[in-house]
Amino acid sequence: MAKVIQLTKAGLEKLQNELEQLKTVGRTEIADKIRVARGYGDLSENSEYDEAKNEQAKIEARIVELEKMLENVSIIADENINTDVVTLGVNVVVLDVEYDEELTYRIVGSAEANPMQGYLSDDSPVGKALLGAKVGDEVVAATPTGELKFKIISISK
Repeated sequence: MAKVIQLTKAGLEKLQNELEQLKTVGRTEIADKIRVARGYGDLSENSEYDEAKNEQAKIEARIVELEKMLENVSIIADENINTDVVTLGVNVVVLDVEYDEELTYRIVGSAEANPMQGYLSDDSPVGKALLGAKVGDEVVAATPTGELKFKIISISK
């Protein structure tokens, strides 16, 4: 049985848009690159052709990956989100105890995680540590670089 992918509505739309872009624009662009590269002659020594074919393989692999993910999606509905504790789909403001810095994270499924933009996976060390915590709780996340301590400031949708 395939793993269920937890997504917010925005995350679902993002993946659907990426899939549509790859199927239309991405495939068209790579077909053009392959056609141009074929015009350069001998394919056995044609690096442009090899590069275009490799890019085509990456696009096709991503399309398959996205289609499989979208077959097993469970949407995190806003109306079902409980803001009493940190759960999937919430925004959480935390205080990094060591640096005395407030940080805002959105807890999401691994498919839409992007830590640089504040989207933390529920499978990440920090995400796991935050899950189930309430406002005022202090949590410790065991990360590869050491322990991080956070105090929960607020939880919202």
